[in-house]
Amino acid sequence: MTQQPVINVRNLTIAYGDFVLLKNIAFQVRKGDIFVIMGGSGCGKSSLLRVLTGLTPAASGSITIDGINFAAATPENKEKIMHRCGILYQSGALFSSMTLAENIALPLRQYTNYSDRLIRELTELKLALVGLRGFGEFYPSEISGGMKKRAGLARALALDPEIVYFDEPSAGLDPISSRLLDDLILDINQSLGTTIVLVTHELASIFNIGTDSIFLDASLKGISATGNPKELLKNPPNDQIRQFLTRGDK
Repeated sequence: MTQQPVINVRNLTIAYGDFVLLKNIAFQVRKGDIFVIMGGSGCGKSSLLRVLTGLTPAASGSITIDGINFAAATPENKEKIMHRCGILYQSGALFSSMTLAENIALPLRQYTNYSDRLIRELTELKLALVGLRGFGEFYPSEISGGMKKRAGLARALALDPEIVYFDEPSAGLDPISSRLLDDLILDINQSLGTTIVLVTHELASIFNIGTDSIFLDASLKGISATGNPKELLKNPPNDQIRQFLTRGDK
């Protein structure tokens, strides 16, 4: 039986003034997928992610999340939807003046009525989930880049989201740290059933963890391929996809 999409994008156009970046694109993300948004530089990957997360409005079209039109929702309903989503920014976006524990506790303090004791327990749980047990009192400046990404992920998971968006999570990481982060994303997806939407150009991540994908084509201002990345590699629908997924290798 075909699973119902948790995210349904229809006729979406993204524009900056008169410049149209993406026009009338459509795709679906199924519950439990690790969905990859990929493509060359300037194709609109990050812009699409900003629209999906409500940071930037679309020029037209709809984004439905669990049957609710996110793009047309009232501010109150949009906030409720976003409570079910987490975001890991490219830099991790941790507050430098706060400890890791304080960073993770922030959304819990802002959006729940939990007691201080419960917030402390949940914060410790999220740190342990990403392999940072015992690092709660450290500041972002005292840990490595890979640890910052994991701490950012712990904060993204603070409210137990159904969907987590990732913006180039491997950017700036060495290959080992990047693979460890991929393994962590896969573990969270499989153990918690979290739906992942991932913007990346890293082939290792695309093939290691991606279950479905879209390929954005700047020349078309749209989507030129969809499907499991490994299947697209086996049977590339066009030469641009083949070159991207093989980095030009014959």
